[in-house]
Amino acid sequence: MQTSDFTNAWPRRDFLKISAATLLGLALTPLPAMAGPFTREDFEKLVPPDKKLSAEWIKSLFARGEPEVLHGRELKFIGMPVGGIGAGQIYLGGDGRLWHWDIFNQLMSTGADHYAHPITPCSPLEQSFSLKIGNRTVSLDRDGFSNIRFRGEYPIGVVEYADTTEPIEVKLEAFSPFIPLNSDDSSLPATILQYTLHNVSTAPVTATLSGTLENGVCLNHRDRAGQIRNRTIRREGLTTLLCSAEESLPSGRQNILFEDWNQAPHRPWKAEGASNQVNSNPSSPRETLTARGVAAKKLISPDFTIERNFILFWLAGGKGRKGSSPTFSLVVNGNSVPMASIQDANQMHLEYIDVRPYEGGQAHIEIMDDGTGSPDDVGAGKIIFADQKPDDGPMEKLPDYGTICLGLLGEPADEASPDATASFPQKLLGSLGRRLSLAPGESATVTFILAWHFPNLSLEKLGFVGRHYSVRFSSADAVACYMADNFSRLEQQTKSWRKTWYDSTLPYWFLDRSFLNASTLATSTSYRFANGRYYGWEGVCCCPGTCDHVYHYAHACARLFPDLEQHNREHVDFGLALKPDGEIRFRGEFNQIPAVDGQAGTILRALREHQMSADMDFLKRTWPKIKLAMKWLIAKDANGDGLIESNQHNTLDTDWFGKVAWLSGLYLASLAAAAQMGDEAGDSSFAVECRQILDVGRKNLVDQLFDREYFINRVDSKHLDAINSGTGCEIDQVFGQSWAFQVGLPRIFPEKPTRSALQSIWRYNFTPDVGPYRLQNKPGRWYAMPGEAGLLMCTFPRSDWNFVQASGIGKSGWAAGYFNECMNGFEYQVAGHMIWEGMVMEGLAITRAVHDRYHASHRNPWNEIECGDHYARSMASYGVYLAACGFEYHGPKGHIGFAPRLTPEDFKCAFTAAEGWGSYSQRIENEKFRSVVSMRWGRLKLKTIALQHAVASSAHISLGEKSLGAVLNKIHDKILLTLDHPVILSAGQHLEIALT
Repeated sequence: MQTSDFTNAWPRRDFLKISAATLLGLALTPLPAMAGPFTREDFEKLVPPDKKLSAEWIKSLFARGEPEVLHGRELKFIGMPVGGIGAGQIYLGGDGRLWHWDIFNQLMSTGADHYAHPITPCSPLEQSFSLKIGNRTVSLDRDGFSNIRFRGEYPIGVVEYADTTEPIEVKLEAFSPFIPLNSDDSSLPATILQYTLHNVSTAPVTATLSGTLENGVCLNHRDRAGQIRNRTIRREGLTTLLCSAEESLPSGRQNILFEDWNQAPHRPWKAEGASNQVNSNPSSPRETLTARGVAAKKLISPDFTIERNFILFWLAGGKGRKGSSPTFSLVVNGNSVPMASIQDANQMHLEYIDVRPYEGGQAHIEIMDDGTGSPDDVGAGKIIFADQKPDDGPMEKLPDYGTICLGLLGEPADEASPDATASFPQKLLGSLGRRLSLAPGESATVTFILAWHFPNLSLEKLGFVGRHYSVRFSSADAVACYMADNFSRLEQQTKSWRKTWYDSTLPYWFLDRSFLNASTLATSTSYRFANGRYYGWEGVCCCPGTCDHVYHYAHACARLFPDLEQHNREHVDFGLALKPDGEIRFRGEFNQIPAVDGQAGTILRALREHQMSADMDFLKRTWPKIKLAMKWLIAKDANGDGLIESNQHNTLDTDWFGKVAWLSGLYLASLAAAAQMGDEAGDSSFAVECRQILDVGRKNLVDQLFDREYFINRVDSKHLDAINSGTGCEIDQVFGQSWAFQVGLPRIFPEKPTRSALQSIWRYNFTPDVGPYRLQNKPGRWYAMPGEAGLLMCTFPRSDWNFVQASGIGKSGWAAGYFNECMNGFEYQVAGHMIWEGMVMEGLAITRAVHDRYHASHRNPWNEIECGDHYARSMASYGVYLAACGFEYHGPKGHIGFAPRLTPEDFKCAFTAAEGWGSYSQRIENEKFRSVVSMRWGRLKLKTIALQHAVASSAHISLGEKSLGAVLNKIHDKILLTLDHPVILSAGQHLEIALT
């Protein structure tokens, strides 16, 4: 493997020599589908020579290139998710170490600042792999090897280790099973770590490859009584190190009452200094403090020996005080250990100190009051020495209670730790090892499995929701056993998908970027609840409720695991979130209002989910509620002119008013989707109603909102206090048409004004350096830094409307900062739309800008950030891929189609359908067209096939040795082939088509 010549080429290298001002003023001619190698003559036609746009960089957009291999400083931020869908988050680092470890149900909040300040590898527990050669142990990470190279091809990360001083080179392939359309086997709480050792020396080598794992069960609750246990379990084909935790057996020791303050005042405690009252209070712990006490800055207890696990004490005081908080401190063997701060409230509360590490030590307690300014006192209640905390509750209910295990496939482990236990809070490590003898030039593979099982997931407002994997498996050991029993299939199918995806003519960088955001499904943005529901934050622990106005941009999950999206449409959007009048609460249980764009997008998603079904069942079950949701939107269009004018809450987090091009455009697209579903569901009268409004609205959209160059909004004069982009050039202005392409609908926006709008977005919103613009337009978060390229959300090139007017004068003005930002999901939406419309260079340039911003030399390529890590909207990148393929599909109708936008003369890509996946290829030579549909997994039902070839008049179709009859029809620039009889392609079969 070698590093691509064009990696991170722009703007940090010298391939693009153009100023922001030049490019902002540049209107480029759209690039047609590339019919051959990109030449300088093509470039000169596209861009006049005086514009100085680098031909080399343009070439890099289209070049197949080489797989990008990362090394050196580029390894620092890498964190590729390698767990199952909705099963927690665990990263593969650039040097092969596992980090992050968000598998313990702790809800780790994230934020926008991770873009400017990327997180770096850290781990809450010890885990490592190492190689023992002779008497030397070499860690498999940057500390052990000097030459490490990383290649990420999601779902598989490849790490290569070499060192001139070592006789063995190692290759790691790490992944969790990822098999499109098989959501259950792709949701396993497990990571496979497959090491291949190669003897590069001239002598035999004996080595032991070992994995070490710390028992992480109850890792965040070690301040209670309990113990952890490690056991080694040997079975045929699998050895596991199983880590668990359990309650400690009762010690039988009685609690010791150290102080109840019933003696004469505070004796034999010593009082020092003058301060506010330090008060004794033997009364009820919830009573307000009394006035009893003495004036002291510090109370010092008599000495005592630590002979129980915990010190329990009641404290209160300091309400309204100024200055530092009073503290309760423990001094052990002469060393002060600050342990607790008293709440700034005048109510007693229970605190505790875990003193197990100090057992047998000589200690005393100090209660200090350093505050000033208020007469409120500090109170101390009973102090008790005990072996248990009173608020522990059952260990089995803790969020991080469960099991974790390290498994070793094959013959019984050659080395394994003995069974062991340790009391909280001690650390307990275990290991498994495989000994190998390698002749010169010989290789061998060792496979480990890391599995976890922490079922106690709870969320605010929802309560206990559990983990989907806990329904299938009783422990991490059971997960490992399932993996071992099915390993050959899981490994082969995962690697088959990777091969299918990358066995393509599309550029490597493009294949990387358009697919890697599917990894969001394997982060803590995404959950699979015990009841099967897929649930997502907007970003990790940021904005709850699988927000429909964010998720309708994202296409990855619906195309890769359609059952998850179908379940959500049926049971969430058209289930618990649907009100009787058809309004969809855009955050489900977490809010009470709809979003116009999310509502329209959900109707469009319903069509997509129907198309990704094998039959009509999904549509039959959901149509009445889809229709109800559509009626709600129609009611928002009060005068039936196809343009909504009343309050329109949307993904920019406020209500907009007036005629808004992008929101009404989505409304019109949803009408077209509802009309098509109405036809298929047998509800022709409603389909006619939708199309009548659509026809009127399409005309009004252009007549009233297309203004010379692009689509604008007509601001409601009664709501000038509300945010509105007005006549600004807004990024989503033709989003409805972008959605229409994704689901094969007829045009919503007419072609000419749509292309003009996209050219304006390119002209006014795209810049190779956001710095100059952002420094002049300060509000907004930074998701593209100075020196980085991006597509701005909204610019104001006209003199009749500006940012200040767009901000409004009301409470919603804060949201206008969004206009100045570059947000990945929106950029992908526009990039895909441009490619659909033939503006291929522009669409690739925008996608490449995001790709370069997330180059590993600057931040984690697998963590696209908006208001939180792994932001869900970035899964819109898969839609850019579909645009490049010109993909169309309708499962119940048995229809598939391709219209490649890049190198149609020699093209190959992967595709997914309702019941299977495979690859499509085509070649055009001397006006002869040859294409092949190859199935790699599952099956594909076919009745019609759409291809883009203008001159064909006859077709020959074969499935294996059998010729298939078909009717050929020309529809615009496409050929539609209708088979005489439907066929089903199974894995391993190829449908071949020849057009002449």
